[in-house]
Amino acid sequence: MRAMVVPQAGGPEVFELRELAEPEYGPYELLVETLAVGVNFIETYQRSGVYRVDYPFIPGTEAVGRVVAVGAGVLNIEVGDRIATAAGRQTYAGRFVVPYVDAARVPGSIDDVTAAAIPLQGCTAHYLAGDAAHPVAGDTVVVHAGAGGVGLILTQMLTARGVRVLTTASTDEKRALSLAAGAVESVPYEGFADRAREITGGEGVAVVYDGVGLDTFDASLSALRVRGEMVLFGGASGQVPPFDLQRLNALGSLSITRPSLGAFMRNPGEREARYRELFAGVTKGELDFRVGVTFSLAEAAEAHRALESRATTGKVVLLP
Repeated sequence: MRAMVVPQAGGPEVFELRELAEPEYGPYELLVETLAVGVNFIETYQRSGVYRVDYPFIPGTEAVGRVVAVGAGVLNIEVGDRIATAAGRQTYAGRFVVPYVDAARVPGSIDDVTAAAIPLQGCTAHYLAGDAAHPVAGDTVVVHAGAGGVGLILTQMLTARGVRVLTTASTDEKRALSLAAGAVESVPYEGFADRAREITGGEGVAVVYDGVGLDTFDASLSALRVRGEMVLFGGASGQVPPFDLQRLNALGSLSITRPSLGAFMRNPGEREARYRELFAGVTKGELDFRVGVTFSLAEAAEAHRALESRATTGKVVLLP
């Protein structure tokens, strides 16, 4: 099978297209023929050496594919089923392995490219909207990077619940996409906290969803109302340095959480419920997963360049 291999840490140019033996699978695992791969920012960190991995390295955890073999003990999934996952192993390849409990069968009404965009960003937006924080109808929240994959889905989910969403985005084009997803307003990053207070009559917003991190963190705190909730779920601009919790008291008894997807998909029931709602939303036309650009598997380097340039909107997908 073909696979995109990172032989050593470096820039996108280090990718090599190699012919490899198909991966081995064991009990409770699936061997899957890859149909589409979701590209995620963490893979640029792994490729570049920011995150330590063992080289040579095949990136990727998110994909949709057709099951070609099942291990002993697998339940409810059969050869021929089309599955999506955010927990595959080495998905930048023609075939990959995934524990069956981390796979979700994809309805026939959803195409491969859209299905590849759902697992990571969709499940992340799902737990952010209703579990990591608790906005209610009529509340106003801030969603940073409103034209990103998570931002667009999170905005749709919150708006459907009657929550007013103010987003940030870096260009007019991105702000237009965010507005189309349901944001009441989309603004540049500069001065967003002042605008958040203006549209709430000086009170501040109920929640800030911040996946940007270092560059927006302090202003995000200042945008919150008394007893507001700060959800720091990423660090695209860098990691937030050590933080004095006493600041939360001074700013009005604020709450802060640093969630991760794994903590909100700890058992089969949680995973199945999230995928069920996401697939239903897509099938009914209530959720639109935007795929910004697709590349062939052999063009993984170009996909990483596009992602690192922050010029993309929505999801980047590789097609074998």
